[in-house]
Amino acid sequence: MKNLILFILNGLISCTLFAQERQIPIDTLVVTNHTTNIKGFSISYQAQTGTQPVWNEDGKPMATLFYTYYKRTNDKSKAPRPIIFSFNGGPGSASVWMHVAYTGPNILRIDSEGYPVQPYGFDSNPYSILDVADIVFINPVNTGYSRIIEYDGEKGKKETFFGVNEDIKYLAEWMNTFVNRKELWEAPKYIIGESYGGTRVMGLSLALQNQQWMYLNGVIMVSPADYKVLRTGGPVSSALNLPYYTAAAWYHKQLPPELQDLDLPDILPLAEKFAVDELIPALARGGFLSLEEKQKVAVQMAYYSGLSEEVIMQNNLDVPNSFFWKELLRDEGKTIGRLDSRYIGIDKKEVGMRPDYSAELTSWLHSFTPAINHYIRTDLNFKTDVKYNMFGSVRPWNYDNENTRENLRQAMAQNPYLKVLTQSGYYDGATTYFSAKYSQWQIDPSGKMKDRFYFEGYRSGHMMYLRREDLIKANEDLRVFIKNSSANGKSAKY
Repeated sequence: MKNLILFILNGLISCTLFAQERQIPIDTLVVTNHTTNIKGFSISYQAQTGTQPVWNEDGKPMATLFYTYYKRTNDKSKAPRPIIFSFNGGPGSASVWMHVAYTGPNILRIDSEGYPVQPYGFDSNPYSILDVADIVFINPVNTGYSRIIEYDGEKGKKETFFGVNEDIKYLAEWMNTFVNRKELWEAPKYIIGESYGGTRVMGLSLALQNQQWMYLNGVIMVSPADYKVLRTGGPVSSALNLPYYTAAAWYHKQLPPELQDLDLPDILPLAEKFAVDELIPALARGGFLSLEEKQKVAVQMAYYSGLSEEVIMQNNLDVPNSFFWKELLRDEGKTIGRLDSRYIGIDKKEVGMRPDYSAELTSWLHSFTPAINHYIRTDLNFKTDVKYNMFGSVRPWNYDNENTRENLRQAMAQNPYLKVLTQSGYYDGATTYFSAKYSQWQIDPSGKMKDRFYFEGYRSGHMMYLRREDLIKANEDLRVFIKNSSANGKSAKY
């Protein structure tokens, strides 16, 4: 009988344990304290890790966002510290990449060029910008531990979150709540977004200003995706990729000797000039371009891309990026990466129009996934059975009425303090560096604000900070930008 009772009790306990639902807490906070060394100085900081609700119009929570907020605690200055709101992209990507590889106080254990090293893990980041600014890494809905939730028997609707303007609206509201809770209204404010995050922060610049009355000092775009260029097709969109081909071909030693012997910064302006002055007009004329002119352009394209004149002519001068990744090293039986073309892949067949897989992404996931999960649980002490979504389901994504480039222009026009920094890797084949430059040119056609735009290029790819040399330079460029965009007692007027 005694054994039977124990068996029943154990069964009830097991049923209770397994009957629990796996869900993230709606509103919670874990605080830990740390010390690190940045640029030779001891930095003490507090990490606040938790979830904060997204409210509906009735004040009920319809989602909860997971975030990590780093706040320096041994800054002797009396002035309010700058705060940077950090987003990654996708859409549907967690804010993990810049968190544990770029600006945060800890970084992946990888080699100096960004390749994974076992045992996987993380080390302190001696280049983090935490010495000059506090940072909050925000995970939009369905990324990281952020989730749509059910409250009072009603679950939030996906359509509320999954779209360009929908995303901007709820994130601006969430940021207002965060600023209120953390008493950050006096702090100089910055938003940084990588990839799709570039679209997000362009839109947020105006939404924060006009809907939340929150004015920014800076917008930072890392390898930004601008959908007025990206995936639109046409002569301009196609031609803007050519300088990236030049960079990737130079890295893999596929250019003619007279170009290969030059350094990359000396070659790229030549490719950029050709793309704007000759390739765009040629592509614009399409099938009415004479054969002689077409062949002349193909010769120049081959010169700057490492591809043969033959395949360029077969593509009618309009070479897709995916074909370039497959074609550049086809004779060597290799492919190159999409997000970072320094990476090499091996396909099942050498024939074909595109690689079988993204060589760089599979490499990155080796190190990022175990590192972020281990770091959050052990160092930040945030524990949950909910899965950390490196990439979450956010489809279909609504791109209707995407006007974020104009949003940024309006925000800058209305706010004389607001400046913009773009950071791009030359070997990024997804959101190419020259497309990012072109986007800057197009934001303000009047040219009256061009002295408030800054561009920095790096000898790596989409996540340029994975290369140690660029990690150092990119963080230093952020420090300079924060300093240059500080008000310094000046009035906000023209």
